[in-house]
Amino acid sequence: MTRPLDPISLQLFVAVCEEGSIARAAEREALVASALSKRIGALEADVGTPLLVRRRRGIAPTPAGEALLARAREILGDLDRLRGELGAFGQGIQGSVRMLASPSVLAEQLPDDVAAFMAGHPAVRVSLDERTSPDIVRGLHEGTADLGVLWDLADLSGLHTVPYRADRLCVAMAPNHALARRASLRYADTLDQASVCVAPGGTMDQLLRRQAALVGRLPSHRIQVSSMDAACRIIAAGLGLAILPREVAVPHAGAGRLALVTLAESWAVRRFVVASRPAPLRSATARLLAEFLQAAGA
Repeated sequence: MTRPLDPISLQLFVAVCEEGSIARAAEREALVASALSKRIGALEADVGTPLLVRRRRGIAPTPAGEALLARAREILGDLDRLRGELGAFGQGIQGSVRMLASPSVLAEQLPDDVAAFMAGHPAVRVSLDERTSPDIVRGLHEGTADLGVLWDLADLSGLHTVPYRADRLCVAMAPNHALARRASLRYADTLDQASVCVAPGGTMDQLLRRQAALVGRLPSHRIQVSSMDAACRIIAAGLGLAILPREVAVPHAGAGRLALVTLAESWAVRRFVVASRPAPLRSATARLLAEFLQAAGA
C-alpha cells in the first residue's frame, strides 16, 4: 500500500523544481543533498512514476512532475492560509467575510444577527450585499462570495448548507378588507382580489404563480413593487392585498394599519439556510460566522 503524500515531501519537491538542482534545493531547505535525493526517490516510488528528469541545464519535472508541482503549490498555499487562520484564533479571530443575502432575509433578523457577531469579533470585517437567490448561488459557485443566506427553495446542489431561521407567510390587507375577519385563508381564496406583487420575478413571485397555476388561475396583480416596505404602505392604503412574511408585516401592522390573516398552506413556512462552498474552500472565519448564524436561528 502506498503511503499518503506528506507536506514535507511536497515542499522539497517544489524546491527541487524551482531551483533546478538537488544541491541548491538542499541548501535552500537546510538539508544534506543525499537526504533530499532519498526523499524525492521515495516520493517517486510512492506515486509509481518518475517525477524528475536530468537535462543539460539541470533537473526538470516530467509531465507527471508538472502535474504534481501545480497541485503541490496549491496544497502548500492552502496549508499556509490555514496556519494563518488558526493562528488568528489565538489572538482573537480576524479576517473578512463577504456575505450575500436575499431581500426577504435582510428585512428580518439577519442584520441584527450579523451585528451581534461583529460585536463579539470586532476584528472581523463582514460585507453584506442584497442579491436575488440565483445571484447568491452563482456568487458562491464562482467564489465571489463566502456565504449566502437565502430561502432553501433555491437550487443549492454542490453547496454546503446549515439551517438558519424560518418565517411564516400570511395574507396582509387593510383592516376593512372583505377578507380581513377570516381566521385563515387558502391562497385560492385571494386570487379574485386585487393584489400587490412584491419583487416581480423573484423566488416568492415564482412560487405564488406556480401555486395559482395548480388551481388553473393567475394572480390578479394591480401593483408591482420592489420592496416589502412599499408593499405594506400600498396595502394600508387599501389598494390590494399581498402574501408577506408575518415577521416583516407585524411592525407595519401597528395601530390597526394592517390586518394579517394566517395563510393555511403547507408551503407557507419558509426555511432559510446559510450556504457556502464545501469545507475545503471555506475559510475559518466564514465557517465561524455560519456556525454563529445557525446557533442564532436555533
